This record gives sequence, structure tokens and C-alpha cells, in this order.
Amino acid sequence: MSSSEVLRIATDVGGTFTDLVYLHISPKGEQQIGTAKSDTTPPDYEKGVMKVLGQADLDPSAVDFFAHGTTVIINALTERKGAKTALITTEGFRDILEIARGNRPDFFNLEYKKPKPFVPRYLRREIPGRMSYKGEELKPLDFSGLPAILDDFKADGVEAIALCFLNSYANSKHEEEAVQKVQELWPEVAVVASYQITREWREYERTNTAVLSAYVQPVARHYLDRLHRSLTEKGMKGSIYIMQSNCGVDTVKSAREIPITMIESGPASGVWGTAALGQIIGEENVIALDIGGTTAKCGLISDGHIKINTDYMVGRSQTSAGYPVMVPVVDLVEIGNGGGSIAWVDEFQKLHVGPQSAGALPGPVSYGKGGRDATTTDANLELGRINPNYFCGGTITADMDAVGKSLDTLAKKLGTSRKEAARGIVRIANNNMVNTLKLVSVNRGHDPRDFTMIAFGGGGGMHGCALAVELGIKKVVIPKQSAVFSAWGMLMSDLRRDYIQTRIIELDDPKASEHLNESFGALEKQALDEFTRESVDPSKVEFLRYGRFRYQNQAHSVEVALPDGTVEEALIQEIADNFHQVYEREYTYRLDAPVELVGFHVVASADVGKLTLEELPASGRKIKDTIKERRKVDYTDAGEQEAVIYDGSLLEPGMRFTGPAIVEDPGDTIVVMPGMQCHVDEYGNIHIQTQGGTR
Repeated sequence: MSSSEVLRIATDVGGTFTDLVYLHISPKGEQQIGTAKSDTTPPDYEKGVMKVLGQADLDPSAVDFFAHGTTVIINALTERKGAKTALITTEGFRDILEIARGNRPDFFNLEYKKPKPFVPRYLRREIPGRMSYKGEELKPLDFSGLPAILDDFKADGVEAIALCFLNSYANSKHEEEAVQKVQELWPEVAVVASYQITREWREYERTNTAVLSAYVQPVARHYLDRLHRSLTEKGMKGSIYIMQSNCGVDTVKSAREIPITMIESGPASGVWGTAALGQIIGEENVIALDIGGTTAKCGLISDGHIKINTDYMVGRSQTSAGYPVMVPVVDLVEIGNGGGSIAWVDEFQKLHVGPQSAGALPGPVSYGKGGRDATTTDANLELGRINPNYFCGGTITADMDAVGKSLDTLAKKLGTSRKEAARGIVRIANNNMVNTLKLVSVNRGHDPRDFTMIAFGGGGGMHGCALAVELGIKKVVIPKQSAVFSAWGMLMSDLRRDYIQTRIIELDDPKASEHLNESFGALEKQALDEFTRESVDPSKVEFLRYGRFRYQNQAHSVEVALPDGTVEEALIQEIADNFHQVYEREYTYRLDAPVELVGFHVVASADVGKLTLEELPASGRKIKDTIKERRKVDYTDAGEQEAVIYDGSLLEPGMRFTGPAIVEDPGDTIVVMPGMQCHVDEYGNIHIQTQGGTR
């Protein structure tokens, strides 16, 4: 590759597949976007990354930019496969992890048990010392007992230590001193302090976040080191970035130090890609729907703005309160419903789909790798929605005999036919996903009818139109790179870090504007200093400002975008008015009460070379030239219809067609309901008007 050529790569490790997207720019400036997909290879995920690089026939030594998203962190937490972790905290707060919160989901369960802490009580220790809520030192730290504590931890085989002291969000001096002392006495151990991750209040949430970050740090370091070594051994010299949960990428160095920020890296890139594509095609109000092999994820973008929360929960369910993680995570909802979700019948003869998944191995029954339980993919094959002779882009011939047997077994339990069992699986899967879409729209005060859906992942095009009809969404867009869209989103990402600081300021305080300018200035200086240390050009760093506001003394707050530059006193009333609007949209009412700011949020980002989408050329091919065949397809509510089957790889900008139709692409299948109008835009995305269509 010549010096004037550019090769940028993004890989996304999912529960079933590892996806790759690359951008090659020739010396003449011509773009080539390519994709590849291979099986995920747990527990050695880096092997799947190297395998998909090989499938794409890419030379790592020619790569200028490499972005990577991974499920390693969330898997280590949900499967409890992290390091043996200990906790050192303020005297009197040893049991904060077990006291937790009173937010039990099944309130009337008299036998409810709180989630088991990640650190058992015998590995939780205290040291004297105290900060006030104002950040004033009330009592200095006493390290006299620390050597004995560390000796006990060594004897017990501890691999990581979490540090969290009371009120360290206001003053981190004690935690900084403790980290230094632990590293002096035991240099080999991984140590994480809460101030390195979050500067927000809420003692239990901060403590649990520090614990979980320490718990996964050795796992993350081991994985990232193996990945980095595998790439560099193949000659990669370009920059390597890791996708974060806040919709940005960060350096490997930063990800190794605070790996908990990677907890939702793959889904975040899909939501970011949705927002970026929405801007390109003129849709600022969009709902992201990502249906993969194991899960379905949904996110909402309003007026081009992605909501970032710091109240993420690991393992929360109808019977468990879960574990809080106080890091910036894109606001999304995820359920265990995907192409590999298993259908099963309970003791009351009721059909369910998921959350159990067939995963990559053995996979759905149709893979022919030993699976026995029918999945959503198998049901779609039975209904003719997926072509068994073009399964997984023609790389696999679907085992339809095994599919029939698995559905017959299910149908027998239900007392119905094979066809009705398959229809039931699809209907229930769709219903589960409709409820999930409502959680990010209706439950957040948004009417889904005001939004466009961008559906992606291996199953996005399969189910998107049916879900849109159910919710009254008027348009569905299937991206050109739908099957690997989360990886595509990484190529659209900036280097990004979020800086959040708790500080209470009354908006009717005469010095409110002065306090706002002071705090925002300090956070922006911290960001510039960090980026400069990592050789990022300060002139490329841009800032976005947000404030977290509430009615005085309420428990919950909402985030409001704030203007750049100096905040003048005249802006305070405008900021308060914006808060009232945002609050009313989310909670349906507003109060005549004082407003206070409880947290500052600064987003610092730097362009590290995003993909610039170019319009695709049209050869003049006619739509009739893209037709592969016609076949019977079962549309559940609309019944069996003769559908036109289009070759997705031959579709060009400007082409139009009407359902019932199926678009077959190597990575996904798009199901277009009867009566729906479709057209291909200048970038190759398929726009489907759902009005007038039926399921």
C-alpha cells in the first residue's frame, strides 16, 4: 500500500458473530467500503478478530486506524468470571455493598434476597479517615493497619483491589493517597479508586462501580494485551482504539485503566451509527433497532441528541435489583431476543421465546451443528422469509429436516400445527421487541409515530417493518451495511470522554452564573490536559456542555443541554425554562418550585478521522434485473403471499419497488410487508414507507 492510501478498520465482537467493516481510500481519493463476518470465538475473542481480518483479506500492516468493540466486560460480569477482588473503604462503611438500595423489583416477594455482592464480607476492610460532604478533611487517613490488610489479601489470593472512600466525589485526596500507598506496598496488584471512574455522589453506586471495575480490570488487560499483541505481530502500526459505552472511542491505554467504560461498547456504536446516518439522510428523530443473534437493543435519538446516562444496571430483571454501574452509558434497552433465541413451552402450555439463546455454538437448529430447540431464525425459515438455499449468504445450506422436527416437537406440546408454531414464535418475538421499543420511546415521553426507525443487525430487516406497523412508525430505513452496522458506527466515532462532577448550585443564587463558569472551566481544563498528555492536538478538541437539574431537594434529575462559552446571568432564566420543558416531557408535569443544578457534564471529543459517506454511482440497471425469483412467504397476519425476491447486492440508488417483497443480501434478509412502498437512496439505504402495509 502506498503512503497516499488509507485503510481504516472497525471490528465488533457480538454474542454470535464478529463483524468487520473497512474503508479503503485509494491515492485518487476513491472509496471502497467492505465487510466481513465470522463466528465469535469465546473465550479467546481475539482469535475471531484475527479470523475475520483474514476473511476480509486485509493486511494489518497497512492499517492506519483500528477500532474495536467487545462484549468481554459485560460477559465477565454476567458470567462472574472476573478477578478475585477486595474492597478498602472508610471506617464504618464496610457493609455498603450489602445495604445497597431498597429498590427491589418484586416488592411483594417475602422471600426476596438482595443480589450477592461481588466482594464477600471477609475481603472488605476499613481504614480510619474522613472527608465531609463539602470536601473538607475532617480526619486524615491512618495507614497503620494497611500492611496487615494487604498481607491478608495476598494470603487469600486477591488479584484486584477497589478503593472507595466517603465523599471522595467532592475531594479525591484520600483515595489518591491510598492508591499510592497500596502500589508502594504491593506493586503487582491491580488497584482501582472510585475517583478515577466517577465524581458523582451516591455512595453505594460509586462503591459498586469501583468494585466492578476492579473485578474486570485484570480480565480486560489480559484481553486487550492479547489483542494488541496479535495485531502488532501481524505488523499493525496504526492507532488502535476501543469503543466505549458513551458512543466514542478511546485509547487502549485508557481502556486498560478503566475497563468498566467498555461495558456496552458494541450496542453504543450501533446507536451512534444510527444518529450519524440519521444526520446524513435528514432524519434527526430516529429509533435505533439492533437485532443480533442473541439480543435486541433499542435506543432513541431526539433532535439528533443521544441521551447518555450514568445509572446503568448489570443483571437487573423482574426478580433481581441488579448492580449499578455509574459510568456514562448510552440510554438503551436490551432484551434476550434475537435470531438465536430459543422457543419453549412452560408448564401451563404457554409459548415463550428467549431469553435463552443457541448462541454461535450449537446455534439455531438450521445450522446443522447439533442444536435441537427451535429458534426465531428457524421459524423464519419455515415461513419462507429466509431462503434455505441462501442461508447466511449462501455459506450454509439450512438443515430444513431438523427445523421441521424441532418445530413439530414444539407444535405437539402446544397442540397445533408446525406452521402455527412458527407463526407463534415470530409473533411472540415481535411482541417482546415492541415492548422494548416502548421502553425507550413511550416510557421516556416520546411518541414513536414522530420517529423513523433505523433497523440493523442480522435480524433488523427481518422484523423491523412488523414492529413499525405495531407502533405506528411511518418509515423504516435499512442501512446499506445493515448486517455489520455497529462496526460501521465505530468508523463514524470520535475520540470521546465524559467528565461528570456533582456540585449543587441554586439557580436563584446571585452567583449561579459565576459558579457554572468556574466548574465548566475546570472540567474542560482537565480534559485538555489529559488529551494533551496523550498527544491529541488541543485545537481538535471540542466540548459539549450539559447540566443535571432537579426541583429543589427532589431525588431525581434530568439532563439539559447548555450553551458554549461564558454563561451570562441573563441565560439563567432560559436554562430554567429549558429544564421545565425537559422535565415535563419525561415526567408529564412541572412544578412552581426552585430549580437547582446538581451535576456538571462535559463531553470532550476529538476527530480521529471519521468516515465521510459518499453517494453511490448508478449503472442504469432496471429494478426487474435485480429480481431473483418469486416464492410463497408467510406474513403471519397477512397470510401466505407470493413475494418478489430481490438481490440486495444489485439494488442501486433511485430504484423503487412495492411489497410483498424480500430483499436478500449476504448478511441479512429484509421482509417488506404487502403494500409497503420502498426506494433506495443515494447511499444505498433502503427506505420503507410502512403506511398502508400489513404484517
